[in-house]
Amino acid sequence: MHFLDWTVLFFYLLALIIIGFYRSRKTRGSSEEYILAGRRLSLPAFVATLVATWYGGILGVGENTFNYGIQTWFIFGLPYYIFAVLFAVWLAPKIRATQLISIPDHFLTHYGKKPGIISAVFILILASPAPYILSIGILIQFVFGIPFIWALILSTAISLVYIWFGGFGAVVRTDILQFLLMFGGFIVLVGFAWNQAGSPWSIIGQLPSPYRSVTGGHSVQYILVWFFIALWTFIDPGFYQRCAAAQSPQTARRGILISILFWFVFDMLTLVSGLYARVLIPDGNALFAYPILGRLLLPPFVYGLFLTGILATIMSTIDSLGLISAVTFGRDILWQTRKDSDHSLTQDSTHLMQQGLAVMAVIAIVLAYSLPSVVGLWYVIGSLIVPGLLIPFLLTFTNQTLSETQALILLLVPVIIAGMWFVCGNFGQSYPLNIEPFYPGLLSSALLFLLFRFTAHEIRD
Repeated sequence: MHFLDWTVLFFYLLALIIIGFYRSRKTRGSSEEYILAGRRLSLPAFVATLVATWYGGILGVGENTFNYGIQTWFIFGLPYYIFAVLFAVWLAPKIRATQLISIPDHFLTHYGKKPGIISAVFILILASPAPYILSIGILIQFVFGIPFIWALILSTAISLVYIWFGGFGAVVRTDILQFLLMFGGFIVLVGFAWNQAGSPWSIIGQLPSPYRSVTGGHSVQYILVWFFIALWTFIDPGFYQRCAAAQSPQTARRGILISILFWFVFDMLTLVSGLYARVLIPDGNALFAYPILGRLLLPPFVYGLFLTGILATIMSTIDSLGLISAVTFGRDILWQTRKDSDHSLTQDSTHLMQQGLAVMAVIAIVLAYSLPSVVGLWYVIGSLIVPGLLIPFLLTFTNQTLSETQALILLLVPVIIAGMWFVCGNFGQSYPLNIEPFYPGLLSSALLFLLFRFTAHEIRD
């Protein structure tokens, strides 16, 4: 790397720390201020922070595009747009109107303490920043050449230190900067690639046929599983936090709809970049498709800007999920289990969330050090956890009621079934009946819900 590239990275990290700590003292007045920034999130800030936090696995997106072509958009783009529209129209205004703080709050309010804590454990798994700490650790090792474990520790510390003091307000302020850098970096890369290698349409024509296929060589069932995993959107704690923090229900709805447009633009930029990489560096390392393409095409300083854009893309997700993990561990689990016996905890849980941030940072580093694949982790977590949370969470926005026991069953049984299906498939040559684990998990959830409704009608009759 050229001296100018190092200079860009240095000033990015310096700006991130300064912006992250700016006005942080004002956010420690209460739990709601720390978690939701006082519910004052404006429309531009809403869009910037929601868009920026959605792409932490950018290296995995590049890897998948390099290996399978346009399939990437059909599993990581299109389904999420569809469910994001439904979320914006139906759930976003209701979330803002409830005045609750987190998804486990919904379970606690509607079903009782045990379902609230179980749901918090599941959210903790969904919101772990470990896959993204893995991504940035790999990138920092690639760029700086330092040992992997130190790359993980360095990236985690820089991404989370200002959250300790600033909470969600610090996340939003830094996300605005990172939003600008992530778009700027990939716009520059595509512009240089277009100028030096031809238009994206000419590049697509040079790709093998599987790279121009929706399935990318996989089965239709595999693609459909990814489509249904996008139901993750409905129980995504990042979506929930931003809707709860919005200035109004209208801000939450409009913010998501505008974000979809930005996601589409960024998806096109990353997809085209991955296809350029596949044609121009066919023997390159798929995981580093974007950085290697940038090194091939971009001059000094511009390459530094692009690397900064990738770093910003990942770090914006780490700080957001780091805060959510801290809130879930410190407030939704520790605080809920201890506040009845310790009356000093009944008013505020900020200090527990800060303790949770430290604990979850260590756990995330350990997990990231041992995880083999970002995309594979998304697939496994989505297949196992989403079926348990989806239906009982959506029911909290309807007139349907469940007892505490029914809610526990609806939370646990689908996850257990999907988990057993996954274990059987990994011990054998294929999944039972050649069906992916997500399907039996979600089917069992739907059948249990219908059973509870039927028995409720029978009792009333």
